[in-house]
Amino acid sequence: MSAGCCNHTPEPDTSRLILWIALAINAAMFAVEIVAGVVAGSVSLHADALDFLADSFNYAISLSVIGLALTWRARAAMFKGLTMGALGLWVIGEVVWQIVSGRVPEPFVMGAVGTAALLANAGVAVLLYRFRSAESNLRSAWICSRNDVLGNLAVLLAAAGVLGTGTLWPDVIVASIMRASPFKEAGLSFASRSAS
Repeated sequence: MSAGCCNHTPEPDTSRLILWIALAINAAMFAVEIVAGVVAGSVSLHADALDFLADSFNYAISLSVIGLALTWRARAAMFKGLTMGALGLWVIGEVVWQIVSGRVPEPFVMGAVGTAALLANAGVAVLLYRFRSAESNLRSAWICSRNDVLGNLAVLLAAAGVLGTGTLWPDVIVASIMRASPFKEAGLSFASRSAS
């Protein structure tokens, strides 16, 4: 049988190094997108920034449980799922505030930062590809990164929509769709936990 079919986990030292790199990239992009979201007035950038924060938290937890007993890894997967769900609720509040304020975001800032985020997530997804069949915490790291690439494409679509329409609605719609992502990933974390 191939190594990929049996929940094979890479060597702990390799796993740690890759997760540290992923953590550093995600933490840096969280800071960039939080600031850019304020500057551009974009809730989709803030939704994506929260996703980077959730992923940073995800990688930090995964780092802390590498090599621990299955019980601790399962608890960490459940905790990550709950955290991602809570971040989704925060995004809902931001979407409502954006609609009330009526500020039209700056599409060129959205596009530039969305492109940087796409490149960052694609790079992390490539690094984590080897974990796609690993134990639950490493597998959830791969799933998050893979899904984040789609979120970045959605931010770019929102930027194009804002540029084309001159309204806030493409940004608000994309952020509303993205807010479902943490809940979806929460479900994936629970599924991974039960499968381990």
